[in-house]
Amino acid sequence: MRLYYDNAYATSFEARVTATADEGRRVYLDQTAFYPTSGGQLHDLGTLNGISVLDVIDEDDGRIAHLLAAPLATETVQGQIDWARRFDFMQQHSGQHLLSSVISQSTVSVHLGLELSTIDIEAEKLDLAAIEDRANAAVFANYPLTVTYEDAAAAEGLRKATGRTGTIRIVTIEGLDRSACGGTHVRATGEIGPILLRKTEKMRGNLRLHFLCGHRALQAIRAEHAHLSASIAQLTESAKDADKRAAKLALDLAAYQGRELYAQASTQRIPGPITENTRAVANAFLAAGPGTVLFTDANAMLFASNQRHAGNELKALLAAHGGRGGGSANLAQGSLPDAAAVEAVAAALGFPVVG
Repeated sequence: MRLYYDNAYATSFEARVTATADEGRRVYLDQTAFYPTSGGQLHDLGTLNGISVLDVIDEDDGRIAHLLAAPLATETVQGQIDWARRFDFMQQHSGQHLLSSVISQSTVSVHLGLELSTIDIEAEKLDLAAIEDRANAAVFANYPLTVTYEDAAAAEGLRKATGRTGTIRIVTIEGLDRSACGGTHVRATGEIGPILLRKTEKMRGNLRLHFLCGHRALQAIRAEHAHLSASIAQLTESAKDADKRAAKLALDLAAYQGRELYAQASTQRIPGPITENTRAVANAFLAAGPGTVLFTDANAMLFASNQRHAGNELKALLAAHGGRGGGSANLAQGSLPDAAAVEAVAAALGFPVVG
């Protein structure tokens, strides 16, 4: 007797051993809650009398074989199902039925893997966003899933015709799907959890759709979020390093420019934009030897000297010509209302008019 047919939520059971093989490592029971690999769904794991069940096989004669990690010598057993694995496959399998029901094209085959599940669809192209929206809307609606047993010849409304005869097991999603299926399923679509579509790929003339349901979908989203966060942090750190290298190169360039200017003349005026690195150029100029240099642009100037008191001279002249600013003995900076005022202060400092 296959207990999972009528109660997929049974996690423990008692049974009688009807036969063994392989020195007690292959066990047959009068009833079992262990699902064998079939219909695209992998087998359950768990224990029989505390011995690990490694595989569950649906044999050709209809018996279910339990392959154990060690011999079993008792006539009765207590079975325990690995619930986390069972419920995971219940979510994937019920999610597959739901997806197949909201995709207009026919489902050709199904594979429910340990990490990812797939459906092969008779299609050239699928609108994944629209399918994902329809599937999750059905999850939120929490439609009941029920199991019935019907005569194959009389069963109506099946999504896919079955080649079986006699009594068949039918899994129904209320208002959406009726499918002949022997797998384990949740009680309502809400238990499937979020459905996440990953990608499609061409496969033997069909389109293979990769999907995740429930806990798997959540874990994938969390993993991707963690990876994205780590990537952003790495990029941010790389950008900081790049900024540091750029700043270092700018300072090195300023030092080179200051030395080159001093090599041309120890006292000179440099017209042009005053930038963040102008101070570094001025300091490198003074470090090269005794000298005085004046940088000017349209309404500002920077005065540097190790022979005169730059701060005192420039502050007084700025005030006299409507400007403002000041500085130290070696370096002073200020702003002025216009270019004429700049030229007047430059002339007062002893530098020729530009232009």
